[in-house]
Amino acid sequence: MTTIIVLLIIIIVLAGYYLLSGKRKLKASITATHVVYKPLLAQHIPFYRELDSEAKLVFEQKVATFLAGITIEGVGTVVEDTDRVMIASSAIIPVFGFKDWRYQNLTNVILYPDTFDGEFQFEGENRNILGMVGTGYMNGQMILSRAALIKGFSRAAGRENTAIHEFVHLLDKSDGATDGVPENLLAHDYVIPWLKMIHQEIHEIEAGRSDINPYAITNEAEFFAVAAEYFFQKPDELKHKHPELYGMLSTIFMQDRAGESIK
Repeated sequence: MTTIIVLLIIIIVLAGYYLLSGKRKLKASITATHVVYKPLLAQHIPFYRELDSEAKLVFEQKVATFLAGITIEGVGTVVEDTDRVMIASSAIIPVFGFKDWRYQNLTNVILYPDTFDGEFQFEGENRNILGMVGTGYMNGQMILSRAALIKGFSRAAGRENTAIHEFVHLLDKSDGATDGVPENLLAHDYVIPWLKMIHQEIHEIEAGRSDINPYAITNEAEFFAVAAEYFFQKPDELKHKHPELYGMLSTIFMQDRAGESIK
């Protein structure tokens, strides 16, 4: 009996040691990532540059934590530190208004050199996909075009950012359905008004009376992702041209992005 008790104590002590060691290694990894990627954030991520000093530190920590927990691999291309920073920033920007958010439905991000097709081929004809959230056997994975990723953070991006678009799909999907209604983010009382707004805006796009990307009329999920791109890329413009839509997105993402730096 005494031997069993001693063995149990040894097992508990060893388990505690390895758990503590793992946490220390993760913390060290996050700290190192924070130091290495800070200059790249300042160079490539406009959202980050608009933050005050305190918020920048929070953003850096969130980016480092994301990179410590998600595998990013290149297929047909080499993943650079700049790519990692852009991918992580795309993940953090939509959830920056939330104190503690984890993408429970993501394990891997696969980076292709350019557009790809429905069979995940990035060579040949009929390659028109810029990004995709995996389903079925690809569940938990995201595929991104490196060319689209880089363009999304360039001056030529305009209202579009493919990586942010795909991470918004993940947020939408976190309640179990990619349907344009992010129930984990949106209070129940707002669901019906949000759906009405989506359909009104789609009608305006179809009638040629809107500057929102026509891809938004595909379905409610695509409208949400496209509108979110606009919200994060050109917040002042969205607020001026679509004040009600801006207000609803500000409520969903818990961020007021227009007219001033985020506090």
